[in-house]
Amino acid sequence: MIYKKDANFPYPILSSNTFAYEESDFTIKVSFEEDGDYYRFKIMPQLTSAFVEALLISGEAQYLLVIQSKDTKFFPLDLHHLQVEIAKSRMSLSSRTSIQVHIVAKSDIHFNNNYELNRFYEELKQSIVVPKFSMLGYSNIVTFEGGMKNPLELFEKRLDPNLSSAIKYELGTECIIIHFRDEDTQFQSMSKASAFINPYLYTGLRMALERLLSDEEDGVIELSQFTPPDDLLDFKLYNLMISKGIEELTVDNIDEMIGRISHQIIEKYVKAVKELVAHED
Repeated sequence: MIYKKDANFPYPILSSNTFAYEESDFTIKVSFEEDGDYYRFKIMPQLTSAFVEALLISGEAQYLLVIQSKDTKFFPLDLHHLQVEIAKSRMSLSSRTSIQVHIVAKSDIHFNNNYELNRFYEELKQSIVVPKFSMLGYSNIVTFEGGMKNPLELFEKRLDPNLSSAIKYELGTECIIIHFRDEDTQFQSMSKASAFINPYLYTGLRMALERLLSDEEDGVIELSQFTPPDDLLDFKLYNLMISKGIEELTVDNIDEMIGRISHQIIEKYVKAVKELVAHED
């Protein structure tokens, strides 16, 4: 199950929502990728408790990944490989998927040497023993919303014969929508149609990223410090940048970042044009 702020335990728990520890904390960030028949989740924990970290290193405790969607699944995590690949046949993801990491005891844990606890436990900790398989801590909840089944599906194409211009862009709630007046503008009759519309996609990506940056006064987004946005399109772009290892988005590097998140979209267009010219010759 996913634990929220109202969860109660009969012993000290490490969590951002409790006050059992004076200064220690446990939070996570999650990146998600869809690769063929698999979902891939990469967990980036931020653990500031030396006591609990020592238990993880010694093997007395373990990370447990909890994914709650249409059903709830549990996956033990290797401390040195905090990533899981899940076959799509094993899990069905809904439009809202919540992820949390638990820290679970693999043996009875004595708290007499835990010097990070709140003063309330100073005289009690000598008698605190957390049983094997019990919870030692739980992280914040990371929620993926909208488009989770295909989070990289950023574009939607629509045909509108009544359009006053050949093409029109719209930043929708979940996708970058490109309206076309006719099919010829989409190069439908050409074998490399998907590559020939890449300049359209590039323009759409630039518009969406510029909007994301427009809310930042200094025109800079530090991805490690950036709060995941509520807007679903912005959220998809955020996750995509995180999955590509992008650390910073700025007005000056926006074109470089588009190249990274789009698998060199302009280069593919140029290649398609060269192949077409070579074929005609």
